Amino acid sequence: MDNSIFGMIEQKTGVKKEDIFKLANSFSNANFQDEKTVRRVIKQVAQTAGKRVPKEIEDKLVNAIINKNIPTNLTQLKNNMK
Repeated sequence: MDNSIFGMIEQKTGVKKEDIFKLANSFSNANFQDEKTVRRVIKQVAQTAGKRVPKEIEDKLVNAIINKNIPTNLTQLKNNMK
């Protein structure tokens, strides 16, 4: 995997690469078309990052995820973070 993206994520969020992998593994079989599941994932990610996600932002994230309007690879994600 591209380690530079993990460095960018850690710099912006304070979340370590190992924690990202733990989260990813815990969600590997999650149904991201289910709103309750997506909201649970958002809350867990926010908790790991020590951040609060306002309801309005959570709603936008849920909508984007359910409608698959999100980056599908690390290159797209990296470009979105610049």
